Amino acid sequence: MKLEGKITEETVVVGVGAEEMWKVYGGLELGRLVSELLPHDIGTAQPIQGHGGVGTIVKLTFPPGTPGVGYLKEIFTKIDDEKRVKETETIEGGFKAMGFDVYRIRLEILENSADDQSTIVRSTIEYELDENLANLLPFVTIKPLLTMSETIGKYLCEKKKTTV
Repeated sequence: MKLEGKITEETVVVGVGAEEMWKVYGGLELGRLVSELLPHDIGTAQPIQGHGGVGTIVKLTFPPGTPGVGYLKEIFTKIDDEKRVKETETIEGGFKAMGFDVYRIRLEILENSADDQSTIVRSTIEYELDENLANLLPFVTIKPLLTMSETIGKYLCEKKKTTV
């Protein structure tokens, strides 16, 4: 029997509009900034195949001391510039190596109707695994995605201040 689950959290990023945030999230810039700003928290991302569109494969190498195989490869399965939605699926390493059948991340960049100079980043993890591996569920956490959106938001705000 399969266990399926979903975790969704939203982060409000103040001082950055949705269009500006999507410029980072919509392609390879996100991986570059994660590597630059969060190498000790999330890891370093390196494009393996493609140029940022659907079908692009990125390898994320985790920081030393991270449990598991130390890396994952994910493929970009959906990029919708109009709705500002990006989906990736782990194809090797990471949760796949631990026994998960599916480990998918959806990142949505939403306009904040209360303030056009802030953005809502909705991060979702969807997973499937055999019920015999239920002991692995505590490892599924959305925290790195929240850290990423907060850090990218702060970076873009600082960048704005220095270019004005």
